[in-house]
Amino acid sequence: MNDRDPLLDQRTAFVLLLGVLAAVGAGALTCLNDGTLPAGVLAAGGAFAAAVYFFHKIIR
Repeated sequence: MNDRDPLLDQRTAFVLLLGVLAAVGAGALTCLNDGTLPAGVLAAGGAFAAAVYFFHKIIR
């Protein structure tokens, strides 16, 4: 293994980036609507898991 090899390949990084973006959006909208941080964190966690699963399945 070369020391210059990337830690993640491009597809994995892209899927995780999309998951983070979905999580931030869902968390922010939930916090703005509900007004509590724990509700936003729970929504963000669920959105991250669902988005990563979804994008993992559709991006080949």
